[in-house]
Amino acid sequence: MKPLPTAARSAAEASKAEEFDLLKRKIHNKLVDKLDLNRVGELQGDVLRREIRLVVEHLCDTEETFLNRTERERLIEEVLDETFGLGPLEMLLKDHTISDILINGPKHIFVERRGKLERTNVEFRDNGHLLQIIDRIVSKVGRRVDEVCPMVDARLSDGSRVNAIIPPLALDGAAVSIRRFGSSPLKLEDLLNYKALTPEMVMLLEGAMKARLNIIVAGGTGSGKTTLLNTLSSFIPNHERVITIEDAAELRLQQEHVVRLETRPPNIEGKGAVTATDLVKNALRMRPERIIIGECRGPETLDMLQAMNTGHDGSLTTLHANTPRDALARLETMILMSGFELPIKAMRQQISSAVHLLIQANRLQGGIRRVTSITEVVGMEQDTIVMQDIYKYVQEGIDETGRARGRFEATGIRPTFMHKLESAGIRLPSSAFRQRVMLPD
Repeated sequence: MKPLPTAARSAAEASKAEEFDLLKRKIHNKLVDKLDLNRVGELQGDVLRREIRLVVEHLCDTEETFLNRTERERLIEEVLDETFGLGPLEMLLKDHTISDILINGPKHIFVERRGKLERTNVEFRDNGHLLQIIDRIVSKVGRRVDEVCPMVDARLSDGSRVNAIIPPLALDGAAVSIRRFGSSPLKLEDLLNYKALTPEMVMLLEGAMKARLNIIVAGGTGSGKTTLLNTLSSFIPNHERVITIEDAAELRLQQEHVVRLETRPPNIEGKGAVTATDLVKNALRMRPERIIIGECRGPETLDMLQAMNTGHDGSLTTLHANTPRDALARLETMILMSGFELPIKAMRQQISSAVHLLIQANRLQGGIRRVTSITEVVGMEQDTIVMQDIYKYVQEGIDETGRARGRFEATGIRPTFMHKLESAGIRLPSSAFRQRVMLPD
């Protein structure tokens, strides 16, 4: 028997996929009709899924299907995902090698694995199906997305950050970006294993956190700022009261005494919004020992710097910037967004007295992430903020796989804040700052 031509084989596969999809929808509709909502409300989690699975298996048996065991199992899992989960996304969310899921309309879904983008064969039925899944995600965190409010930030149950934008703003169907934040986020040991930073850097950062220095983590999108923030927060003593402020709660702090606050968008009438600035002001009345802002991007920056200057030492935040000097320029811009006409010198004095350390994280060619500099803010010299690099990463080129290659260097500069570390009982060996190449790639 001759094999089918390629075109005929593709048509047969498409026809089979369509039949499978129709059968799945038919069983799903029957399941919805059959469910006892009162009983469903009494059951939870795995128990509910097991009970519904039995119902789905029975429905499969009543249909005259010609599915083999693998196809039948796949059908059951997809119906359950459609009922309780996020439909086609469930398969991608179970894959822990995926760091980003990018949906450009119902038929074009891409993922990032190990720093490289690739297209998947996962699809939604149509734009209505995709919108239904988006609504399921955002409604769980009290957000909404519709023609009045066509853009939304939300999060998944594991803390992964979700951004969605729908028609009429998105011309080719709804677009969704999911930044994965797995059930087991990267720890300090993982960052060391991946050579994102060196043991000497870790010693300095641990000492800085315990000595309650104010730290800003700067970097571009996807450079690992939030991961670094989580790692730094692990050095905060367990007894301290920490308040976190975020647009979409994704920080995972290990301490016992943590209060998590989240901003709120306006309602359908354009009222009721709670901004990061409101939450920072409120946090100052909650007896915080440290304030952590997930990301400074607006007027809240001025309140954050004032908090750092008035007894809330050891505070942390992140911001978008490509270099430490750019980070200071962005701080100035965001202070101006608060509406106060402050003189440049006064702004820079505020910044230089509030911020002790700038950690620059970058995503380099090939998808690798590195802490490219740890920079101390020394103070003011006339109208200029003086900074000095303590550690830095120097890129030398790319290797045969297309990944960036370089080396970590100690600049030989001993930080001026060492007396603060020593006052807190933290002593670092003088060799930690000796000028040398610490770790080549």
